[in-house]
This record gives sequence, structure tokens and C-alpha cells, in this order.
Amino acid sequence: MDDITALILEDHHRFRVGFARLDDARSPQELEAIWTPLALHLDIHADAEEEILYPHLLKDAGGDNAKEETDDAIRDHNKIRDGIDEASRHPVGSDAWWKGVWKARTENSEHLAEEEDEVLPDFRKHASRELRLELGARWLRFFGEHPQGRGLSFVDKDPARYIEENS
Repeated sequence: MDDITALILEDHHRFRVGFARLDDARSPQELEAIWTPLALHLDIHADAEEEILYPHLLKDAGGDNAKEETDDAIRDHNKIRDGIDEASRHPVGSDAWWKGVWKARTENSEHLAEEEDEVLPDFRKHASRELRLELGARWLRFFGEHPQGRGLSFVDKDPARYIEENS
């Protein structure tokens, strides 16, 4: 079984590859074929982190910076969702569509770097291997329970409220 941090890193790699594929796409049909599953995966991934990783980071496995890291992550997820939403309101390949995609991409790139350099190392330092494996199993079940995002709302969250409710 995989530890949750390894599963999150695998998703991060898929996001980078997906955005690189957009760079190579040559038609609106190609762009849509790449963007639609990428945007959905970004949304599901954010919900999975907010459901599984960040509550444990706040409660028992995050160290001194857990609240700050969580606040930043929720804000990043909101900005990524906003970029996805912006893109969805415009024809694929249009300048306005690219503006939304670019917002999602740049916010996602920043978020991945922060998570990989701060959150995940902090979590590995404070969480037992058993907890990481247990959360990895929950991560896999989450994706199985929500195929194509079924049952998820993909809405922005208030960071302060999220931290209060999950601490």
C-alpha cells in the first residue's frame, strides 16, 4: 500500500505532464481532450487533500506551522478552482479560456512547490508510517468513491472556518 505523500506526489507529476500536454495541443479539440480530465483531476485532488490530508496535518501530524500551511493550501485550492471556473465560461482555446487555464496553472505550480517543500516533509516528519499508509488507503478509496468527481461540489472554502472545523 502506498503512503499518502507518495500518492499526492504522483498526482503532482500528472498535473505537470497535463499542463505540458496543453502546450503541445494544436486544436480546440485537442485542448479540450487534455483540459477536461486535467481540470477534473485538479478539483478532485483538492477535495481529497481537504478531506484526508489537511485535517490530520492540523490535528496531530503537522508541527508548528500546520495552521499557516493549511491556510495557504486552502487559499491555493480556491485560486486553482477559480481559474478552472473562469476557463469553463469561455470557448476552449480562446484568449479568455487561456487566461483561466493560465491562472489555474500558475496557482497550481506555486501550490505544488509549497506542498512539496513544506507541507509533505513536515507531514512525513510528524506522521507515523502507519498513519501515512492508512491515509493512503483512504486516498485511494476517496477516488474510487467519487468517480469523475461524483458527489463532490468543488466550491471554495473559507480558510479560517476550515481550520476551525478541522483542528
